[in-house]
Amino acid sequence: MIVIKTIAEMRQLRKDAAGSVGFVPTMGFLHEGHISLVKRAKKENAVVVVSIFVNPAQFGPREDFKKYPRDIKRDLALLEPLTDIVFMPSTDEMYPKNYSSWVEVQDITEELEGAARPGHFRGVSTIVNKLFNIVEPTKAYFGQKDAQQVAVIKKMVRDLNMNLQVVACPTVREKDGLAMSSRNTYLTSEQRRAAPVLYKALMLAKELAAQGEKDAGVLRHEMTELIEKESLADIEYISVADNETLKEIHRMKLPALVSMAVKFGKTRLIDNIVLNR
Repeated sequence: MIVIKTIAEMRQLRKDAAGSVGFVPTMGFLHEGHISLVKRAKKENAVVVVSIFVNPAQFGPREDFKKYPRDIKRDLALLEPLTDIVFMPSTDEMYPKNYSSWVEVQDITEELEGAARPGHFRGVSTIVNKLFNIVEPTKAYFGQKDAQQVAVIKKMVRDLNMNLQVVACPTVREKDGLAMSSRNTYLTSEQRRAAPVLYKALMLAKELAAQGEKDAGVLRHEMTELIEKESLADIEYISVADNETLKEIHRMKLPALVSMAVKFGKTRLIDNIVLNR
């Protein structure tokens, strides 16, 4: 495994790479969800590249950029048996002095996380665009837990005629259903015991839809009632939306994205499932 920190090094290694290149962009502090993406990339490609970069441009002014968990030594140990190249650029390498160019995907970034976190997806689409330009992957792998991010990146790739395939991989969960996330480490033990209520709410929505419920408002209401029974949970939004446009729906139309953002203390967790036919 080769660890590099400059764009010039990455471009040279890419030039020398033979065969397909699978790419997994991360912000580090890796868990089994990330590793599942890397394993998929290794299975499907000749060369695997993983980036580790905590992107300041996607954090809001009151968000946790400085406190975002970091453990490079552990990350590299996890990647060693699976990865060919680890790209770990500095902030100055990715955003040099007088940097002023941004990539914005419109419409679908105005819903859900985009409405809750203004400017977030401009930061995401810009850094992913830059990484794609540097790494030039054949396939890029993202987790379905960040469903809106996947939708935004897929649209950017289509709209800008990028020559790569975006692969969305299933959400990896703990035994109690909680979606794996680097932010789970912020939870107190009491909050951690409460957090699986998110998954229970998603399963309730799935069950209601399977039983033939056509009113999306009923799903939102029942999910809200279930989560509100958990005193530590503070709902930011619960959504039942069109899986492509991410616009809220009133009558069930499949596939639909059921998603939420819920805070436990200062820790904000997101989760989702896609309801299919």
